[in-house]
Amino acid sequence: MKAHVRPLPSYLVNRYQGWRATAYTENRPWYRHLAEKGQHPRAMVISCCDSRVHVTSIFGADEGEFFIHRNIANLVPPYTPDGDHHGTSAAIEYAVTTLKVAHVIVLGHSQCGGVAGCHAMCTGHAPELEQKTSFVGTWLSLLRPGFERVQHIPEPERVTALERESVVISLENLITFPFVRDAVAAGDMSLHGLWNDIGEGLLWQFNPETEIFEVL
Repeated sequence: MKAHVRPLPSYLVNRYQGWRATAYTENRPWYRHLAEKGQHPRAMVISCCDSRVHVTSIFGADEGEFFIHRNIANLVPPYTPDGDHHGTSAAIEYAVTTLKVAHVIVLGHSQCGGVAGCHAMCTGHAPELEQKTSFVGTWLSLLRPGFERVQHIPEPERVTALERESVVISLENLITFPFVRDAVAAGDMSLHGLWNDIGEGLLWQFNPETEIFEVL
């Protein structure tokens, strides 16, 4: 097994060395402060794994400001303490009960491959995702209730609507976690839903009163 591990590609080594010589060196006291004092992020961001969604750049965030969890299609599963492995649920528990974040933000985005996969699966065009051996398909099944809400919308608007449903479904599932529900009820934490238009550089915010997304 060890024989399959290789050194980093040279371009990544060069980038690291450049960062170490500039950004780190110029801000060494801040990095040492973070190392010694621990992290105290004000917000948790649940975003997609998509490499085009750069959370810290969008918000101009520094190290230590956001507790970021990424997964396919920025989905949150419902509260199911069944003893299985739940990376997303574990990250939420840690952020809320240990780090005491003041905000949990679900960030969806345009042209999401995961959401497109869910749409294909729900319309019968991706049988490979319906196989029990597909981790991606099993995960994207969390979004099936969202597809049922938007299936009447003509394509391609339906896929965009489903991208936004991935945010809404995740917000609904978040509140099923007892510690999330308690923190929100106590006024110690708030939930937020955003959708990022990658090409236009826009953020749309979910309004719970109108149940629509409004551009910021």
